[in-house]
Amino acid sequence: MAKKVSTKKPLTGNRRSHALNATKHAQKPNFQKVTVNGVKVVLTAREARTVKKEEEAFGICLEKISRLQLDMKLVDVEMTFDRNKLIFYFTSDGRVDFRELVKELAAVFRMRIELRQIGVRDEAKMLNGIGICGRPLCCATFLGDFQPVSIKMAKEQNLSLNPTKISGICGRLMCCLKYEQDAYEDLIRTSPKLESFVDTPEGRGTVTEVDLLRQRVKVRMEDSPEIISIFSNSDIAILRSGKAKKNDPPIPADLAPISGSGKRIRREESTEEPVRLDPIKFRYSTEKVVEEEPEAPETTGDDAKKQQRRRNRKPRPEGQKADAPKQEPVKKDAEQPQPEPSEDAAKKQSSRRNHHRRYRKPKTEGGNN
Repeated sequence: MAKKVSTKKPLTGNRRSHALNATKHAQKPNFQKVTVNGVKVVLTAREARTVKKEEEAFGICLEKISRLQLDMKLVDVEMTFDRNKLIFYFTSDGRVDFRELVKELAAVFRMRIELRQIGVRDEAKMLNGIGICGRPLCCATFLGDFQPVSIKMAKEQNLSLNPTKISGICGRLMCCLKYEQDAYEDLIRTSPKLESFVDTPEGRGTVTEVDLLRQRVKVRMEDSPEIISIFSNSDIAILRSGKAKKNDPPIPADLAPISGSGKRIRREESTEEPVRLDPIKFRYSTEKVVEEEPEAPETTGDDAKKQQRRRNRKPRPEGQKADAPKQEPVKKDAEQPQPEPSEDAAKKQSSRRNHHRRYRKPKTEGGNN
């Protein structure tokens, strides 16, 4: 077979240099400098077109909101990676009927439109900013989810309850109150409460101030109220936790485990033998407690007969005493005269006897009835 001969001429001179330059430009991506939220960033051509489209959608949506007089604040606009959907984020105090707004935006951009209502915390996370500590917002830098924060945390950490000092730029309590809450809870468990009555090396007194971080307390002494001393938590003993109540019993005057004269006296171990109790018998138990009988001593023939007689005896009634003498039966006196029955009584007895007798027919001579 004849070989095919290419009619193309090899690239030489200027033609070759143009081809090399074309391949170099094709390999390098096209970067552009774009300003996003006041910051200059370098993006690819596709990303730059997306950012430009989002800025355009943001301005158009603001015009539509003002024309329709909707009570909502537009926060941000985001386009999906496939460029088929626009998401508008807004905040509002109540519910907003934005059906007409969605129809107009869909007619302008010819793509899917979605409006999402977010809270003030999410707004701060999207927009970012500088907190009162001088650093960027935690929610916009490293925080993932928002943890619940309450005013109780500020009280336990001895912070000012002024809302302007413990609130962030979003108007809610600062998220950093949650960071050290677990450590403060552990310190509170090991520290006495305010108005607690404690015993110290210098005497007894009342707690007036608690320093959780240094683990120290200020105590007003009972003997000299004008003196306030500082003690470590390990140097005091709590006699009453918290403020006194009306129903609380009075604290004994000699109760002073730290400032007292001596240590607590240990109870001496008793040398008495333990008391042995009888075996427990349950009322509804089916099992019976079997006790071992002591071995009987060997007996002679006369003793064995006596024991056998005792066993054969019938048990005495409960009311009868063991030492009571036997009562002999009273013998009827045969000579004692008995009263004679009257005529009426004799007739009744005879009638009763005759009533119980069976009537028999007289027999005939032949013997047949």
